[in-house]
Amino acid sequence: MTLQEQIRANRLRSFIVVFGFVVLLLVLGGIVGLALDISLGVFALVIALAYGIFGLVRARSLVSRLTHAEDLHPEAAKPLRRLVENVSIAAGLPVTPEVRIVDDAAPNAYAAGLRPTKSYVGVTTGLLATMPQRELEAVLAHEVAHIRNRDTYLMTIATVFAGVIALVADIGFRSLAYGGGRGRRGGNVLVLVLAIVGLLLAPYAALLLRLSLSRRREFLADATSAEILNDPEAMALALRRLEADPTRVRYADASTAHLWVESPTDRVETDRQGVMALSGLFNTHPSIDARVAALEEAGGFRLPEVLPAAYEPFGREHGLV
Repeated sequence: MTLQEQIRANRLRSFIVVFGFVVLLLVLGGIVGLALDISLGVFALVIALAYGIFGLVRARSLVSRLTHAEDLHPEAAKPLRRLVENVSIAAGLPVTPEVRIVDDAAPNAYAAGLRPTKSYVGVTTGLLATMPQRELEAVLAHEVAHIRNRDTYLMTIATVFAGVIALVADIGFRSLAYGGGRGRRGGNVLVLVLAIVGLLLAPYAALLLRLSLSRRREFLADATSAEILNDPEAMALALRRLEADPTRVRYADASTAHLWVESPTDRVETDRQGVMALSGLFNTHPSIDARVAALEEAGGFRLPEVLPAAYEPFGREHGLV
């Protein structure tokens, strides 16, 4: 299957998952209306709609605040800007994304924005201090791929949907706690039990839908990075270097974890039996091993067992860190 065929297939699967979000939200509103009152169910959906619109409008600035990304002065970090511009031109983007810096020792990067013309790439100072130019370019191409493939748009919508569903579930629980279920439906215990179960499970179902989107898209962004630069080995080396670094992003947040090239929340603190399997279900990204293996298979190469020593990191070479 060609890369373009993978992109088309992924768009279809993404549409199905987003449709699942809509169905889940409507079912949740129906549960609130059935267990409590129809007017309350409608009210919850109206509040959810208002919250969702606000979340979409403010998404870009909200992500910046959550990740502590700072705008760069137009004259600052010109070598990094040129690198992003070169990758964007190779990817065929109509506009070069803005560049924002996250003052954090952990090597990582992400992309955000609803449209390619209104997107930006956030880069940590740790990434600039760790990656040589070849690997940094691959990471930037990975993030530009998310913008080109409209992943940032889709994942923003998915995140807003997950928040909206959690909000409706919270409204339902608070109404039940204040005796809302004892009024018109007071005698129907079964309805109340089913409502409680539905309200409990809905946010987790929304989370799993969101994570299924982000995990799929990481493989595709890796492959697109390799296609943009014609260098799959560079992306594989970058992933291994990210994996080898023990530091975590300080401002790791579950709501933005899916945006980063390597999730800051997927690292497992313990190796006790069963923990890996359980945590893997809620991981925002596929494992590094799986991503590297996919690149190796597509590119027809094998990385050495021991990661080669990096050349001069890009940030130090150009006086950025």
